Amino acid sequence: MAARFSLSKISAAALLLTLLGLTACNTVEGAGQDLQAGGEAIEKSADRNK
Repeated sequence: MAARFSLSKISAAALLLTLLGLTACNTVEGAGQDLQAGGEAIEKSADRNK
């Protein structure tokens, strides 16, 4: 039961961060740009750590 409680806290925190991130984007286009920039950063990091 403790693991389930922790998972629910993690899920709630992830949802909150997602909502905050989306509210930081004023438009859908802005959200797309932010997601694209995040994807590029992940891709660069993966390339550096091959």
